[in-house]
Amino acid sequence: MLQEFIKRATPASLYAPTATLGALKERNANPAFAAASKKEYTLDYYLRGALSGGICCGFTHGAVTPVDVVKTRMQLDPSKYGGMVSGFSKVIAEEGAGALLTGLGPTAVGYFIQGWFKFGGVEYFKINAAQSMTEREAWNNRNTIYLGSAAVAEFIADVFLCPLEATRIRLVSNPTYAPSTLSAMAKMASEEGIISGFYSGFGPILAKQVPYTMAKFAVQGRAAEAIYESMGKSPKECTSSENVSVSLSSGVVAGVVAAIISHPADTLLSKVNKAGAGGTGSIVTRLGRIAAETGVVKLCTQGLAARCVMIGTLTAGQFGIFDSVMEALGASKFHFHNPDADH
Repeated sequence: MLQEFIKRATPASLYAPTATLGALKERNANPAFAAASKKEYTLDYYLRGALSGGICCGFTHGAVTPVDVVKTRMQLDPSKYGGMVSGFSKVIAEEGAGALLTGLGPTAVGYFIQGWFKFGGVEYFKINAAQSMTEREAWNNRNTIYLGSAAVAEFIADVFLCPLEATRIRLVSNPTYAPSTLSAMAKMASEEGIISGFYSGFGPILAKQVPYTMAKFAVQGRAAEAIYESMGKSPKECTSSENVSVSLSSGVVAGVVAAIISHPADTLLSKVNKAGAGGTGSIVTRLGRIAAETGVVKLCTQGLAARCVMIGTLTAGQFGIFDSVMEALGASKFHFHNPDADH
């Protein structure tokens, strides 16, 4: 299914040598395809989408760094950091307010890169998948398109995010490990190697980020549709401020749902990147030990409230900033269109 989705989401020009001239003419005569082509979703559009995604992810993840620091501490040492408020107080009392910004560098850089590939990738795969179908097919299959686009884009993004996320967690779990992001990365590479040092959490980060992103984009898309329907307007009929308000509202819903779905893997990711966690052995062996020691209930609940607050706020901000930056860059964001709305 995923292979078929990727093929449908890939521009037809890559398959043109095997297509007949008649087939290409028939495809270009498709009203939905012709209408989508007029929108001119070219490389320039996708670059604007990628830049908007980088800005919205880098900014929002950087802004919630203090919450993420406390959440990570709660996951790594729940006996010491029992709650959100007490966690903040304990970190400030023992290490100073500046400790709440631990890992800000790798967070902002890592999530800018991730947002570039995630939001840019979702737009690319989503639009090309929609253009390969009729307008009716695209509308009826929009959930599948959202989910498939998000899964592929997030996998690509995580390849680039994982090393910086590992560095962030190492600095948060051990603030004295290194004085800066670059020195921490150099130390991890020299002591543990590239794969063990930076990609020991690749499995958990995929298990966390892929379902999270799939839920995030699918839920946000449907929540936005419901809000527009209740308003009795389409996105094109709304003002800029109305569209941003819809993005913010639907983003909160999507963020909370996505946070709950991905939280167990987020807890595992925090623990596996703590020095010495899980003992010795392969990554799979270490993950198994950590999961067994922590237990299912704690994997699903440790730091969950903090993460719902963080991800709900973060996701709302991401979609709001993404739409605002896209508009500022002169790009009109792609929306699925319901053919029945024209009748």
